[in-house]
Amino acid sequence: MEPQKKLINSVDSCVDEALYGLVRASEGLSLLKGHRVVIRSDLDNLRGKVALLSGGGSGHEPAHGGYVGAGMLSAAVAGGVFASPPPASILAAILCLHNAGAAGVLLIVKNYTGDRLNFGLAAEQARNHGITVDMVIVADDCAFDRPSKAGRRGLCGTVLIHKLAGALAEEGCPLDQIVLKMTEVLKRIGTLGVGLSPCSVPGCLPSFDLPPGDMELGLVVETQDRTLPDFNQSHLPLKSGDSVVVCVNNLGALSCLEMGVVTRAAIICLENQGVVVARVMSGSFMTSLEMAGVSLTLVRANQETLRLFDARTTALAWPHLSNVCVTGCRYISDPPAMSTRPQDDSYSEGPLSHVMRKTLERVCFTLLEKQEELNSLDRAAGDGDCGNTHAQAARAIQEWLQDHRVPGCPGKLLSVLAGLVQEKMGGSSGALYSLFLTAAAGHVTEEQSSAAAWASAIHAGTEAMRRYGGADPGDRTMLDALCPAVDELMNLSTTPPGGQMAVLQAAVTKATLGAEGTCNLTAQAGRASYIAAERLTLPDPGAVAVAATLRAVLEVLEGQK
Repeated sequence: MEPQKKLINSVDSCVDEALYGLVRASEGLSLLKGHRVVIRSDLDNLRGKVALLSGGGSGHEPAHGGYVGAGMLSAAVAGGVFASPPPASILAAILCLHNAGAAGVLLIVKNYTGDRLNFGLAAEQARNHGITVDMVIVADDCAFDRPSKAGRRGLCGTVLIHKLAGALAEEGCPLDQIVLKMTEVLKRIGTLGVGLSPCSVPGCLPSFDLPPGDMELGLVVETQDRTLPDFNQSHLPLKSGDSVVVCVNNLGALSCLEMGVVTRAAIICLENQGVVVARVMSGSFMTSLEMAGVSLTLVRANQETLRLFDARTTALAWPHLSNVCVTGCRYISDPPAMSTRPQDDSYSEGPLSHVMRKTLERVCFTLLEKQEELNSLDRAAGDGDCGNTHAQAARAIQEWLQDHRVPGCPGKLLSVLAGLVQEKMGGSSGALYSLFLTAAAGHVTEEQSSAAAWASAIHAGTEAMRRYGGADPGDRTMLDALCPAVDELMNLSTTPPGGQMAVLQAAVTKATLGAEGTCNLTAQAGRASYIAAERLTLPDPGAVAVAATLRAVLEVLEGQK
């Protein structure tokens, strides 16, 4: 087995390059020369206030450098990937903050042996320099019923401590009071994580093996059910009516879709047990490289906790959140009142109703008759269902005709047809035909239904297809049959009544020739554009369907003479 591929230049330089990228892309951050320390560049604003310093191994981004900013951390120290930062860099950061005039430095440390040792050593060294330093240790992991002597690990709850302590420091709260308040908050915070796949340190094999099937669908819900009892055993008693802040943290590789599913499950689980969800964070806050998994952090909150949680910060990785309680908040909006669908309305017949019904019946019969031919043509250029989609539209129209009167207004009939094909035809063909019919509907009415009006309507529909579909004549689509026919039909505006049938016949002929001519065209739009040109030797099925439809209309109108 080889190490997983990663987008890095080298194993040795990846941490330094990542920190450099962070500060160059972020206004207000600087690097402390000679150290892996991200620090606020507006250190003058720390004068007289408590400075906050945290850090840990790299690979957990955006922790901790992403939380440096006013209202959160003053600086963050990075170690190697999954390695505690060295005491010398921690001390350098403390000295820098002290020299900026900070009224003491608070170290926020995750409960790992290396972090406790290195931050503790730096703290003692700083005290020897006469610097006021204190430390809070975050141990929020709820995965163990009976933790070992090492205690519970510090996880994503650390980020929430950054926020609450940072808000207090920004307000000018003294160091001893911040420590006291955070010590109380730590009794009300817990985190539980679930991993679906391992991660791998750059240059190394995955950190563990996960046999197939160990994690299955439904685990997320099971995790929610397990979370509350685990939190209770971890000195976080939750009861109905309690208010909580929820952090749903992506461990690195979950998609946004999955995160939405987990967030929903967390909220519903808590609310079903009577817990009030006051705030929700959902995103990547403390990751483990590319691990696929999620952690859930709960903080039992009071009004003071929420006030600090909502306080402003300039830290780039802190999300923009609503300060409105999630539970009880209206989250489903009623859609605007809409009129009934045109195909559901009842209509009065008119002088044109009979011929329009006969025309539709003939068109539907033709499309059903050509179903297999169109499918066969489409198998060479697409997914082989062109005939099926046209047949679906034809059957939907036939069913509608059985139960409804054809309106005397042609425009209303076109709107009915647009609704039917949009709902029943599906795919891009359904959208294109619905566009065509919708755009055409406004150009013909019961009073304005001359041959010229119909030609104008068909022209408007064709232009809508071109505008929204993006295809043009010559792209090997249905437009290669439709556009030549429309150009001919526009002559109806100047043709006397006695010559109108000849124009229609010419239009059908041009549509047929246009469809046949698609054999020699290179597809530039639609699914066929992804097929090698040498394989496209048959006519485009959409163009053939258009030509057949126009011919069916012609045959009905010729029979009326």
